[in-house]
Amino acid sequence: MDRQTVGSANRGRLRVEVRNDGESAVVTPVGELDHHTADLLREPLENCLDQGRSRLVVDCSRLEFCDSTGLNVLLGARLKAEAAGGGVHLAGMLPVVARVFEITGAEAVFTVHESVESALAD
Repeated sequence: MDRQTVGSANRGRLRVEVRNDGESAVVTPVGELDHHTADLLREPLENCLDQGRSRLVVDCSRLEFCDSTGLNVLLGARLKAEAAGGGVHLAGMLPVVARVFEITGAEAVFTVHESVESALAD
């Protein structure tokens, strides 16, 4: 498995880990996803797509906060992944993050899983 971490210019508010698992890329944002940190997630997602990995599993189990900017990053990745024949699967969302998806209705356009394992098995 390949692993890489993108560091944060915002004193560790968001760290992103990426690993490949079969045909999928597992992207794990750790911390707070907002206006100030959104590019720290956007870049690894786009890199995965540029490398031909169109099936993205976003492990949200360590994502503590997500605002509308973060949601837009995920929606943008979803559109690009689907255009490439893949998709974005969200896994392990904490209640505070799941609530953002609920309120905005975005949960209806993503495939949501309880765990990374179930997302990879799907």
